[in-house]
Amino acid sequence: MPGFIGSGAVTRSTLRQQIADALRDEVLAGRLQPGQEFTVKEIAEQYGVSATPVREALVDLSAQELLDADQHRGFRVHAYSVDDFRGMVEARALVTDGMFHALTGGHLSHLRPDEPRIAAALAGVRRRGEEAQRAALSGEVTVLIGYDLRFWRELGSVFGNPYLTDFLHRLRVQTWVCVVQCLRRLPDPRGRLWADHTGLVDALSRRDIDAARAIVESYDAHALSLMEGLTEGGMGKGPAPGSAREEPPAPGAGTLPRP
Repeated sequence: MPGFIGSGAVTRSTLRQQIADALRDEVLAGRLQPGQEFTVKEIAEQYGVSATPVREALVDLSAQELLDADQHRGFRVHAYSVDDFRGMVEARALVTDGMFHALTGGHLSHLRPDEPRIAAALAGVRRRGEEAQRAALSGEVTVLIGYDLRFWRELGSVFGNPYLTDFLHRLRVQTWVCVVQCLRRLPDPRGRLWADHTGLVDALSRRDIDAARAIVESYDAHALSLMEGLTEGGMGKGPAPGSAREEPPAPGAGTLPRP
């Protein structure tokens, strides 16, 4: 597990969040494997920080179901099953449909995608989608995760209830952790990952909710097929168009400064 060095004083709560983000990124990248165990002391020594913010960060990740806490042995990376994944996909579909409902008959039905503020926000979301597509086509899983998480969070901030957006982000982190745990079995994931991000943005820009729902339903079916294929030893599928490259974001926060 890599160390992180920065500068400047930080509060304990900030350090706690940065440790949680750094460890979450390790899990998302597959560098911390399902069932891998570690203690508060080991993480504190690794990052060169005190035990208190580390313990708080690990408790936070346990609450997000990314880690399991063991009273006597410390913490271990949570191992998800295919049934877990099916439940996550069903839950995120319900949240996404709530976002669409807000556009058609809810509190956001008055929004016009051609309004300057909305149009500018959607342009940014579309750029995230283009980069997610490019990463999916080239098989850069870690880059894809970073852009995909940003894509859905920013899309939710345009069209969604902020509470639903936060819940959807948590679900998407969990589903990615679950997928990454199986994707490492693929010798080459290029072209096998869903990548119709821009199609979804375009449908929502036209307020074509039926098309948007169809895209999400296709996405969910693809995700389930991929996971089931991987757990059964299959290879999965899901080609998508590519796009131009820009600097990829990390899935979570950046460096972890020392206190």
